Amino acid sequence: MTELLRTLYVTTPGTSLHLDGDAVRIAHPDRTGRHLIPLVRIDHVVAWNGVDVSGDLIHRCAADGRSVTWLTRNGKLLARATGPQTGNPMLRLAQYRCYDDADRRMAIARAIVAGKLHNYRQLLLRAARDTFGDRCEDLRSLAARHADALADLAAVTDLDTLLGIEGRAARDYFQGLDLLAPGVAAGRTRRPPRDPVNCLLSFGYGMLRVAVQGALEQVGLDPYIGFLHGVRSGKPALALDLMEEFRALLVDRLVLTLINRRQLLPPHTETLPAGAVQLTDEGRKFMLEQWSAAREREWPHAGLGRNIPAALLPLTQARLLARHLRGSIDGYLPWTVT
Repeated sequence: MTELLRTLYVTTPGTSLHLDGDAVRIAHPDRTGRHLIPLVRIDHVVAWNGVDVSGDLIHRCAADGRSVTWLTRNGKLLARATGPQTGNPMLRLAQYRCYDDADRRMAIARAIVAGKLHNYRQLLLRAARDTFGDRCEDLRSLAARHADALADLAAVTDLDTLLGIEGRAARDYFQGLDLLAPGVAAGRTRRPPRDPVNCLLSFGYGMLRVAVQGALEQVGLDPYIGFLHGVRSGKPALALDLMEEFRALLVDRLVLTLINRRQLLPPHTETLPAGAVQLTDEGRKFMLEQWSAAREREWPHAGLGRNIPAALLPLTQARLLARHLRGSIDGYLPWTVT
């Protein structure tokens, strides 16, 4: 159990959470005593698979506007309870109309991909500055391919072509993962991850998805109506859209830093008989601490011309998107750094 940045993370299987007056009571069969956390200190509850949350507590959190999220052991979203929908219905109508307008949808999707490729390129260039020789040249060559892909976006007029450019850039990036974490990962593997780097990436993307979806709901947008990913049953497409511009610098950079500084230790991960790699309880605690610390870092926002804490970036982008959908600004402004 960890309480960080007004979010209660509960990772230990067998733990149960109960409503006790105006507090959360945390219990585990192997531990004695009462552990109470006042609800006023908590904005979100994140529980891993194997943690039981009582019905009374879920109802109270929903009534207060406090989210409860359940994740798998590697951080994949299982379910989310948020209570009644909030926000201006006129904003959602504007979102739906924009989705049905091919030109406006294309413009937002193009901006999202531009933000993603720009930040991929920035990560590659920063990594190149810290190395030399063939590795440095290979990183710069990969960054140059992302620059070319960015230039190609201006002429794209259909979603399929845009997705093709985005997909090729992502494949190039992950095929070069060994350049960013030499000898540790040879590419992107998921469902399940096959090495510690991919295990941490999957966990980090799960944390990012929770943060982005929560920001969209707070602003009043529909997380399931996206512009790049489109509408897919059971998938929060808009959350997946906005995640794209955050992945490289908020998740990948954190994971690569931990790997290259050798802060990830053998007790943090375990390999299952079928070859999947997952975090141990100690590893999940370690990653939550690192994720929460990283969320306090301020990042430059090139479009707004000022620094913003990482924890507020999803909310900032959700609000910028809402302003565009309402017609207050001409286009969606993705988050990019210089």
